[in-house]
Amino acid sequence: MSQDVRTRPEGSGQPLSEAYDTALLDLDGVVYAGGSAIAHAVDSLAVAGAGGMRLAYVTNNALRTPDAVAGHLTELGIPTGADDVITSAQAVARLISEQVPAGARVLVIGGEGLRVALRERGLTPVESADDDPAAVVQGYGGPDLPWGRFAEASYAIRRGVPWFASNTDLTIPSGRGIAPGNGAAVEVVRIATGAEPQVAGKPLPPMHRETIIRTGAERPLVVGDRLDTDIEGAFNGGVDSLLVLTGVTDGAQLLAAPPRHRPTYVDADLRGLLTGQPEIARESDGFRCGGWTATAGTDRLELTGDGEALDGLRALCAAAWTAAGDGSCTLDAEKALARLGL
Repeated sequence: MSQDVRTRPEGSGQPLSEAYDTALLDLDGVVYAGGSAIAHAVDSLAVAGAGGMRLAYVTNNALRTPDAVAGHLTELGIPTGADDVITSAQAVARLISEQVPAGARVLVIGGEGLRVALRERGLTPVESADDDPAAVVQGYGGPDLPWGRFAEASYAIRRGVPWFASNTDLTIPSGRGIAPGNGAAVEVVRIATGAEPQVAGKPLPPMHRETIIRTGAERPLVVGDRLDTDIEGAFNGGVDSLLVLTGVTDGAQLLAAPPRHRPTYVDADLRGLLTGQPEIARESDGFRCGGWTATAGTDRLELTGDGEALDGLRALCAAAWTAAGDGSCTLDAEKALARLGL
């Protein structure tokens, strides 16, 4: 097993808002869901910001402009400027601008966020494959994006026009549940063309580069709810991460996480920014966190003790990740998680 494979969540003797200079916060599932603020998000961010931590909002959703996102956050009670918002539209626009001539036309399959980002980079958004585009860019266009837009992308791509995607998240949280994301739309075009897009958004390097360029962060902490975008993006960028359990990731998925999906810290919600993180101690019979001890048996994870459910989950992470090493834990965790109400 590689020495740099994470085998347990880390502890922190000081609040995370003091240990890191910038929080790179995902939005959907972290700060809000379906447009409404998630419990404790507004107050927690206010305290972290007042203590000197810079708050930057990093989203794979390319639909809205930074101005629109900042306005929404401000309405929720989180004062935010457009410069505090980084989107996958901005990351993909920079990626395109490095590969096509200045002022080039780009066929847009998506919303206003993409168009604004392209213009910021000196590119010209167009609507038709017949407008002689130098590139095609695809981003989340909302639930009402017409089917014909996918056909327009396909016409251009089949003619050899390079294809870019803001992100490939298969799902997106909504107020009514989990809905298809831009990745699902990308699959439609992939099937129709047989082509592969260049992708900018989390977890890939172009998005991390965009956040660092725009924030100037020196000790960033990625805060997210998704293992395959937020946490993997932090892994790829070589920075620490905090997983909050207010979005799409559940306990079973966390325990089965391969190394690139294992967060540095785990907490229930954004209140985790304001506290230290408990240490996980290795003992002869397993791993202890708080009042819980977790062990890996031959076919399942075992949990004994009592106390805070999150401490039990952290102990289980240590047992599962250590047992899995470079892979994913396949031990049965249902009974152990049921004890924690997870």
